Amino acid sequence: MKSKFLVLTVIFGLLQFGFGLNIKAETSAKIEPKTIRVTPPAPKFTDVERQAELARRRAKVFEAMKEKSVMILFSSEPKIYAGDVDFMYRQENNLYYLTNLKQNNATLVLVKDGANKQEILFLPKRNPQFETWNGKMYSREDATKISGVKTMVDSSELNDFLQSIKNKTAFVSKDNAVSNSATFETLYLLMPKMAIDRDGMREFRKEDEFSKSVSGYKIENAQPIFAPLRLVKSPLEIKLLQHAIDITTEAQMRSMAMISKANWEYEVQAEVEYTFRRRNADYWGYPSIVGCGPNATTLHYVESQGEVKKGDLMLMDVGAEYDHYTADVTRTYPANGKFTKEQAEIYQIVYDAQEAAAKELKPGATFQKASQAAVETIKQGLAKLGLITAPNATYEIVFKGKPINMPQYQLWFMHGWGHWLGMNVHDVGDYATPLQPGMITTNEPGIYIREDALGFLPDTPANKEFLAKVRPVFEKYKNIGVRIEDDMLITEKGVEWMTKNLPRTIADIEAFMAKASKEMQYSFLQRKTNPAMAIPENDNLIFGNDLKSFTANDFTGGKTIRRGWIYSEKNAAYSGLKHAKHSHGE
Repeated sequence: MKSKFLVLTVIFGLLQFGFGLNIKAETSAKIEPKTIRVTPPAPKFTDVERQAELARRRAKVFEAMKEKSVMILFSSEPKIYAGDVDFMYRQENNLYYLTNLKQNNATLVLVKDGANKQEILFLPKRNPQFETWNGKMYSREDATKISGVKTMVDSSELNDFLQSIKNKTAFVSKDNAVSNSATFETLYLLMPKMAIDRDGMREFRKEDEFSKSVSGYKIENAQPIFAPLRLVKSPLEIKLLQHAIDITTEAQMRSMAMISKANWEYEVQAEVEYTFRRRNADYWGYPSIVGCGPNATTLHYVESQGEVKKGDLMLMDVGAEYDHYTADVTRTYPANGKFTKEQAEIYQIVYDAQEAAAKELKPGATFQKASQAAVETIKQGLAKLGLITAPNATYEIVFKGKPINMPQYQLWFMHGWGHWLGMNVHDVGDYATPLQPGMITTNEPGIYIREDALGFLPDTPANKEFLAKVRPVFEKYKNIGVRIEDDMLITEKGVEWMTKNLPRTIADIEAFMAKASKEMQYSFLQRKTNPAMAIPENDNLIFGNDLKSFTANDFTGGKTIRRGWIYSEKNAAYSGLKHAKHSHGE
């Protein structure tokens, strides 16, 4: 018995000694920092700070308004997804800019009459039945605490107020808290920029209809008041936008870390948008662009149904939106972690164009000068590779039977160099405005060697000569698409790269991917089926091209059939979407 006890004592002592050694070794070992940068905590503001910020903004709007004027800002209308299902509600930007209120059916009215300046908020009364289904509404106290606006009127009286504007009669609220005479001369509304502004006609439908129902006023578009204010960001806005960028940076890093295990583009997109939600982003600021191989040559490719092939480049253009401010960040990286010679040559030209543009970004400079620097760098690089015959060379298109010369470089770089960034991904502001501290722009040159780009040129002698010189080089680089996009803050001393934590050089990207891929745990689907073509689960099925066979009754165990057909290889970039509406970066 004693001998057994002695043995157990020795074993116990050795175990203690061994564990002690392990613990000591582990605690003394150097802990390597994680490669993937976790998003820092979100910025926090006190009620006093937020209210003061919003009050300053409203004061600037009052300064820009004419005497004896009234501005009416309606909330956004819910957007229908399908049937009785809406998209997630998002407040109209300018109303949010002045109030930070996300409540539907809220309307802000600003009245300027000499020294008399009124801020009136029409707000729906809390409705217990509505709240049971859709969540808590603002009380008047809530709305005042958030916005700083103190004068409230129930939204049920809004129509009476609007009718008083039409009739040029006085308006008195039921509680006598608001009393307005009918002396207004100018009416400000958010209006479409022009008759052909289709986006504006859709977004500001209510305002446009109201403007046509009134007479006897000088109706002015309120957008020119807000654009210069929103163009220069306050310190508070910069903090919010930086947080959106930090979330996007982590999402981009996670995509680089997991792509070696991904089979399909949608898997990579899922990692990005999972990160957005994990870090409490409101949503994305625009649909994620996740294109691998030939799909990277489509500017606004949003299908995410292509295969991730190890020798291809992945172009990832994504942006988280946080508290109404959106990031816009693009990285292009090799799916297998290593650039080929041809991929690296195209990438380096785009990188150099970014660097050239960044050198021009400083107070007093112009947006156009930075754009020109990027364009010139790309022209020189393309000419050196032989993808164009000379930096300023042209090719021909035929318009109304007459040949017109077009720059050759625009075959491969067809969009703008950058755009303002803020509450919209393509934010408001005059591009002729000299740069000043607080402005934020993207810096996003790109080169896209589309496989069919040379196939649509008119058959002219000049084009034949151009094709003969360029086609052999084109065959080396076709299906390579590269865009690098960073968000740039103009400062007193020059420019700050708000996206500086995200790897950008070829060497840094390759080193990051090699290290990060070992850190990240990821579960992936086996490469069994092509998700772009759903096959019903029926082993006895034999069918031809008759799609009438695809009926719900025939295949109770069938997989969802996606709309249309999405082909692979050379047609992978074409999936029924049309992106001719506007060019990227406009």
